[in-house]
Amino acid sequence: MEPSGIPESTTHYDYDPDSFLCEKRTFTFAAFSTTILYSLVFFLSLVGNSLVLWVLVKYESLESLTNVFILNLCLSDLVFSSLLPLWTLEYHWGWVLGDFPCKLLNMVFSISLSSSIFFLTIMTIHRYLSVVNPLSSLRVHTLQCRVLVTIAVWVTSILSSIPDAIFHKVFQNPEPSRCDYSELKWFLASVYQHIVFFLLSMGIILFCYVEILRTLFRSRSRRHHRTVRLILTIVLAHFISWAPYNLTLFLQTLLKLEVIRSCEISQQLDYVLLICRNFAFSHCCFNPVLYVFVGVKFRRHLKSLLRHYCRSQGSSPSPLPHSPGAFHYEGASFY
Repeated sequence: MEPSGIPESTTHYDYDPDSFLCEKRTFTFAAFSTTILYSLVFFLSLVGNSLVLWVLVKYESLESLTNVFILNLCLSDLVFSSLLPLWTLEYHWGWVLGDFPCKLLNMVFSISLSSSIFFLTIMTIHRYLSVVNPLSSLRVHTLQCRVLVTIAVWVTSILSSIPDAIFHKVFQNPEPSRCDYSELKWFLASVYQHIVFFLLSMGIILFCYVEILRTLFRSRSRRHHRTVRLILTIVLAHFISWAPYNLTLFLQTLLKLEVIRSCEISQQLDYVLLICRNFAFSHCCFNPVLYVFVGVKFRRHLKSLLRHYCRSQGSSPSPLPHSPGAFHYEGASFY
């Protein structure tokens, strides 16, 4: 789904002979800004998501289905961010890794993107069942259920990403070489598939949160409020990050299909796509920040971890103040 840093107008199925002149004006700005941003996002995502994984494994019980979802979201973000250096290198030297890595890495990109959408959707459905119909969610906390749900999401993500692997190839001309869709129709199919996934998941999430909020407003209990607040924050961050990018990609397909014919619009859309893509790709480092600002328990775990680290730098390391599964009186998840 157009993961590479090369502007859209450099693909082999350009619709306008003058589009090359348009894209020339964007390339220097795109390469400079993207190199700096992707390097920063890669570092922050690596540190932040690794820290979340460490806190989850060290302090929390993975018997909570929500914690399992958080763990998989972190893994998905780490996989996504690990591809950013490759897209950055493609800006400067083109695609130099060959045809198989081209197919494989675009498939990995699509898997990480799809899995994050699926996990967010299922996480919201689970929270909906826990709040609106608590009795229906009692049987989903078994080990077998956690394993089956996780495997189902990853298998679905892999299956939906196979076309991205099949229909990518390396083009040597014009130089620099690039990893791209072999035909326009496969680019369009990928864009429409991801847009459908995005809109369908957002529709389900919107319905669930309307029902959740209605239930919470009628209830005096505040037991679910904190978990709902964090999941809602994560979902909103995902929507704000990816909605402009999906909309811009859709407009880009109209240019490819020559529904829109204008070099000026093409030029403006290249800049908009660049900004929206960079913002969307930065999402992989947002969630750890949200956990810090919204997750009360996560902040406590993080402070405990930092205290232990500081003491371990002294003369006599002290034992961890909390054992795995601490704070159970506050709920199963680490919010």
